[in-house]
Amino acid sequence: MEGSEPGRGAMRSFTWEEIGQRNGRGPAGQERWLVIDRKVYDISRFCRRHPGGSRVISHYAGQDATDPFIAFHLDKALVRKYMNPLLIGELAPDQPSFEPSKNKKLVEDFRELRAAVEKMGLLQPNHAFFLLYLCHILVLDVAAWLIIWYFGASLVPFLFSAVLLGTVQAQAGWLQHDFGHLSVFSKSRWNHWVHKFVIGHLKGAPASWWNHLHFQHHAKPNCFRKDPDVNMHPLFFALGKTLSVELGVQKKKFMPYNHQHKYFFIIGPPALVPLYFQWYIFYFAVQRKQWVDLAWMLSFYIRFFLTYLPFLGVKGTLGLHLLVRFIESNWFVWVTQMNHIPMHIDYDKNVDWFSTQLQATCNVHQSFFNDWFSGHLNFQIEHHLFPTMPRHNYWKVAPLVKSLCAKHGIEYQCKPLLTAFADIVHSLKDSGELWLDAYLHK
Repeated sequence: MEGSEPGRGAMRSFTWEEIGQRNGRGPAGQERWLVIDRKVYDISRFCRRHPGGSRVISHYAGQDATDPFIAFHLDKALVRKYMNPLLIGELAPDQPSFEPSKNKKLVEDFRELRAAVEKMGLLQPNHAFFLLYLCHILVLDVAAWLIIWYFGASLVPFLFSAVLLGTVQAQAGWLQHDFGHLSVFSKSRWNHWVHKFVIGHLKGAPASWWNHLHFQHHAKPNCFRKDPDVNMHPLFFALGKTLSVELGVQKKKFMPYNHQHKYFFIIGPPALVPLYFQWYIFYFAVQRKQWVDLAWMLSFYIRFFLTYLPFLGVKGTLGLHLLVRFIESNWFVWVTQMNHIPMHIDYDKNVDWFSTQLQATCNVHQSFFNDWFSGHLNFQIEHHLFPTMPRHNYWKVAPLVKSLCAKHGIEYQCKPLLTAFADIVHSLKDSGELWLDAYLHK
């Protein structure tokens, strides 16, 4: 629509049809617009400079992004100052505040819930919790070295030390996740600084790599071509009922998907970290010139080898490192996939924020062990709805989320830990059978 530019008269008005065409593809070419609180922003060029990454913001091109904007940013007033140059207009007065296809009452109810959460102080962190959590990781790290130092490098102390170091890696993974989500400090930059230390020096991985992948996952969980966590479809696995049938109808077969629930045990939990992540992260850091991240990563490897080389030699130290990554990989894959693979996986249908997260996530029963073992990702639903919420508050908001689900007839899935693990395999078996039936008969 034609009109005067912002700041030079009346604000330009747009319809949802016009905005929907500016999604980076289609009739409007590479134009990308999005809506936040009825304001329309042109992110076509800005997306490349977006601090959270170009892809995560582009996933909302042509859509209302109010709820993810609120969910992901701490200092919204500061962010809005940087957004002002991108403002090109607003929704026309006769247009609803979000796409007409979305559930108006559910959107409004969730925003009321969000306001209640803020008023209750559930987004405020307990710094003592995170300090103690870091201390328990450091204690385990030191204990692993003391065992080798005191008992020597024979098989039993070697294995016991590897288990402790594997635990350190898993638990440091959950802790870096907290800092990456800006849920520990009130200032974003403080979280970023400590995040680089935890993921870089304690784990040997680049913070920029985690940010690039993980924020996309949260923006559009289980949405094919938008959530990188489901990128193993279709090269290695057929995921979700809809996508598996589509693959079969197209007569595509990159793997024998009807056996994927079996080969998952080979190329899934044991292999992801030691055979893929371990090497790709260096390529990522160098290719994107993330030199600070690379320096933090190297500090981990230098410390690890200086610590264990005198006792184990080169082969022993390399073997210990590989075994630790193997333990970490199994732990990481089972915990992170139990909440998502059994859930709905499809293309982005642009539904409301609450429904987007609930259809893609499920919970695991609360217990002291489950909380610790999963880094509180047994509260995956609450984490996805409120990604900056400190994890020690998930249990407090869970009843409110359950109540909202009940009000709108949305299933709130919560299951035992071992059942959640088994459901990964069952869902892979089911989608593999759906693919085979479509491949042979449709």
